[in-house]
Amino acid sequence: MSLSIDSFPNAPQGGSIETAETIASADGITMNDDLWELVSALQEYYGKVEHPKLRQVKDALEEKFHQIGGIKYLHKIVPTGPVAQGCKLAGLEVPPGTIDKSFGSVA
Repeated sequence: MSLSIDSFPNAPQGGSIETAETIASADGITMNDDLWELVSALQEYYGKVEHPKLRQVKDALEEKFHQIGGIKYLHKIVPTGPVAQGCKLAGLEVPPGTIDKSFGSVA
């Protein structure tokens, strides 16, 4: 995938493609087109919603990725959780309730 800063018009201040790649590498993740699409979708959603809630984010991702398997597919490519890990890669704040340190991330 050919990426430029223009690929992510909704990226948060200080967010960059290089930062996402560094985070992914540190977490043992290889970025691919679907993961970049997840990053872009999360950034776009956060640009529209002032205080995202976990359920709303999951529903938006389900709708966005419905054609390729929705949230179940995203869990396959991001086993630590498409919302938690996706937000981390996208440079976004994780919605409250997404990470339960006593149980592990499942969102």
